[in-house]
Amino acid sequence: MPELPEVETTVRGLARFLDGARIERVALARADLRRPFPVDFVQRVTGARVTGLSRRAKYGLIALDRGDTIIFHLGMSGRWRIDPSEPDKHDHLSLETADHSFTLNDPRRFGSVDLVATDALDQWPGIAALGPEPLGDALTPPHLGAAFAGRRQAIKLLLLDQRIVAGLGNIYVCEALFMARIRPTKAAGSVSRVALARLVPAIRAVLLQSIEDGGSTLRDYARPDGELGYFASRFAVYDREDAPCPRCPGTIRRIVQGGRSTWYCPRCQR
Repeated sequence: MPELPEVETTVRGLARFLDGARIERVALARADLRRPFPVDFVQRVTGARVTGLSRRAKYGLIALDRGDTIIFHLGMSGRWRIDPSEPDKHDHLSLETADHSFTLNDPRRFGSVDLVATDALDQWPGIAALGPEPLGDALTPPHLGAAFAGRRQAIKLLLLDQRIVAGLGNIYVCEALFMARIRPTKAAGSVSRVALARLVPAIRAVLLQSIEDGGSTLRDYARPDGELGYFASRFAVYDREDAPCPRCPGTIRRIVQGGRSTWYCPRCQR
C-alpha cells in the first residue's frame, strides 16, 4: 500500500504541473472506486483552477478556486500518471488542463476520490479524527507519552493508530522502531521518556529519507512520472527475515502483530 512518503511524493510530482492550472475536462471511466465518485464531481471540477496541492496523512488534497478540495486516497495500488503515452484499462479518472493530462490508475480499486468544501475539510470523517502529522511540530515525545500512558498494547500497534499519529504505516513504523532501538512488542506505556525522545526524530528521519528517495517501490507503486522509488534498498529490517542485523550481531526476526508482519532485531531492540 502506498504510505505517507509515496503520497507526499505523488503530491509533489502533481504540483509541478497541476498547481495553478485550470481543469478544462474531467472524465470518469466508471462510477466508483472503493466507493462512488461524488454524483456532481464532473460538474463541480470542470473549469475550476487548482490553487494548491497538499497532503494530510495518506490523503492527497487538490484545492480548487471554487471553494472545494479534491481528496484522493491511493488505496492498495493506485497512482497518478502524467501524460500517459497510452490508455490503460485501470485508468478510472482523468483531469485535463491546457498542457497536461492527469490520470488516476487503480488496478484493485481500493482507492477513493471525494470532493469536500474546503472550509469543512477538518470536519470530513476521514480527516476529523486524525492525530498530528509525523513531520509536523505537534508530534513530540510528550504527545506520545500522553497517548501511551497506562497502555499495555504493543507500541508498534499504537503507532499504527491514526488517531495517535497520522499517516504512519507498517514499513516506516518497523524502520523507525529499529532506528530508535525500541522492541515493537514492548508495552507502549512502559516505554521510557528517553526512548520516546529517540523515537520522534527516528520517525521523521525515516520518512524524510523515503520522500527524498521517491518512496518505496512495493507491488504496483510508481511516482507520477513513472519512475520507481528506491527507499526499499535502504530497509534495515522490513521484509528482511533471517538477514543479519545491520547494527549488531543479531538476526532479523519476523512476527505477526495485529494481523500484520513486524520485522525487528531481538538483540538490539529493547
